[in-house]
Amino acid sequence: MAAMVMRGAGAGLRLEQIALPRPGEHDVLLQVAACGVCRTDLHIVDGDLAPHRRALVPGHEIVGRVVDAGRRARRFAPGQRVGVPWLGSTCGRCIFCLGGRENLCGRARFTGYDRDGGYAQFAAADERYCFELPERYDDLHAAPLLCAGLIGYRALAMSAPSGPLGLYGFGAAAHIIAQLAAQGGRTVFAFTRPDDARSQQFARTLGVAWAGASGQAPPEPLGAAIIFAPVGSLLPEALGASAKGASVVCAGIHMSDIPAMPYALLWGERCVRSVANLTRDDGERFFRMAGEHALRTVPVAFALDAAGTALESLRQGRIDGAAVLVP
Repeated sequence: MAAMVMRGAGAGLRLEQIALPRPGEHDVLLQVAACGVCRTDLHIVDGDLAPHRRALVPGHEIVGRVVDAGRRARRFAPGQRVGVPWLGSTCGRCIFCLGGRENLCGRARFTGYDRDGGYAQFAAADERYCFELPERYDDLHAAPLLCAGLIGYRALAMSAPSGPLGLYGFGAAAHIIAQLAAQGGRTVFAFTRPDDARSQQFARTLGVAWAGASGQAPPEPLGAAIIFAPVGSLLPEALGASAKGASVVCAGIHMSDIPAMPYALLWGERCVRSVANLTRDDGERFFRMAGEHALRTVPVAFALDAAGTALESLRQGRIDGAAVLVP
């Protein structure tokens, strides 16, 4: 089968013919219909995240259809559409798994990082960690929901529930969660790179009440902020724009160093926290909501062999919405 393979951090991706995956006992083998391109993929390819394998097929926002299954995989029928997220498996026995926080499992394995992912014609995944997808979204529009939507949802759920919500970095995750928050009655403010008038206008079309550049003061203090951009200097900025009792959630898996800041920015019972991965419960809750709400995902389609171009477009901030590979 054709796949985009990374052989070492910083080596980029190369189109190769590799063996068809063999499904394990709990696995389904999927013919990939679409795979979202996530900033985490960029961190893996660039070496910001330590490599877990010498050769890897990235991609963890997979929409595919079942073509084969392992001997104990009975959840999905042949031909059924399945969504595969970042969390690929957990141990099921540690204090985190038993306490409802499997996202923190120390033995977790991740799609497109520990297991080959969806930058390929076929992919295998543990069916116990896959999701049924709402019918209202076709393959192309469903793919971004599997990480941008899921991580955005967990970050939103971890945020203070009242007051304006500020989103720093208006990319794949923010463009989905802005809609979910606005439809739930929140006032949403978007912060983009300076002089990025295009992204600011894009944000306004999705129900954002105000859009401006990072560094600008919002119309009123934030009740909560979510930082999607991997820029550590945005943390003190978000705190400075927040009201007492606000929360600031760092939603990325990687961020540049956070600069020193005065304690006064944190004082007033402001809260800073990170979001790591997702749980299956997050996924079930989010996809129920996605089925009830008309969320407008804005995919930009790329051919499989253009995965490097898609990643570079993401790196340069040239995409409004989400890049999606279509094998």
